[in-house]
Amino acid sequence: MNTRAEKLPTAHPVRSLIRALRPHQWIKNCVVFAALIFAKRFTDPDSVLDAALTFGLFCLLSSAVYLINDLLDVEADRCHPVKSLRPIAAGEVSLTTAVLTATVLMVGGLGGAWLLSPTVAAVLLAYLLMNIAYSLWLKRAVILDVMVLATGFLLRAVAGGLVLEVEISSWLILCATLLSLFLGFCKRRNELVVLEEGAAEHRYILREYSLPFLDQLISVVTASTLVAYCFYTLSPEVQAKLGTNGLPWTIPFVLYGIFRYLYLVYQRSEGGSPTRVFYTDRPLLIDVALWALTAILVLGGKLGNGV
Repeated sequence: MNTRAEKLPTAHPVRSLIRALRPHQWIKNCVVFAALIFAKRFTDPDSVLDAALTFGLFCLLSSAVYLINDLLDVEADRCHPVKSLRPIAAGEVSLTTAVLTATVLMVGGLGGAWLLSPTVAAVLLAYLLMNIAYSLWLKRAVILDVMVLATGFLLRAVAGGLVLEVEISSWLILCATLLSLFLGFCKRRNELVVLEEGAAEHRYILREYSLPFLDQLISVVTASTLVAYCFYTLSPEVQAKLGTNGLPWTIPFVLYGIFRYLYLVYQRSEGGSPTRVFYTDRPLLIDVALWALTAILVLGGKLGNGV
């Protein structure tokens, strides 16, 4: 391991620390803005500011979680073909620096959340504790490991609703949970395909999965996600609450997004990192942008008939 560190003498410590925080993963925290869109508060400056602050707080805590995870898995990561390049595993960021940074991020994130909203602070604390438990124990529990990751997305959506003091839709919870499970099981499948015989050595829980088993799980959550979202857009209760029956206009974008992701997973052996797929696959990126634009136009009364 010293050899790796010696090969990277010019690595800038600040840049390495920033990489260790994984800012590219912050896009996951955009789930916070779901309540802002569906509560039709995206034109209210105060609501936008509160949602943005909640997003920022999740970025702080999620980066702290990544540091903690890398600290706990540093030895295993050094044996991984890709994870060995992470700053902590590569020796670019010292263990002391990582611990201090994680502590500052946790204190700052929870303290800022308390000032913003005690209920949001409670959600963020639950998110932090759950992820620490995941890093220590839950990542070795088959199926539960993916469900914990899905719960992280759910807590983001819940926090977005709480900071705006709006009712959290059961449909939002259902759709967010199913979509997160879909991404999680696709991630596990990609890891099995890419790592092949060495999969269990790099991630212990992979010895509990198999491709046929994951294919079945992916089939179930794919169908469930699509059906749940369609029912959501067609629900008379939702249409009455949102004041529009135009949400079905967004269904084609959800269909394409799911099918495109399945194509990337099964045909291109991608999906190991959902955020990397989002950043690098232009058709998927355009599809998500069009979905968001269509949803805003529908909820703004520019598309579809009011009810």
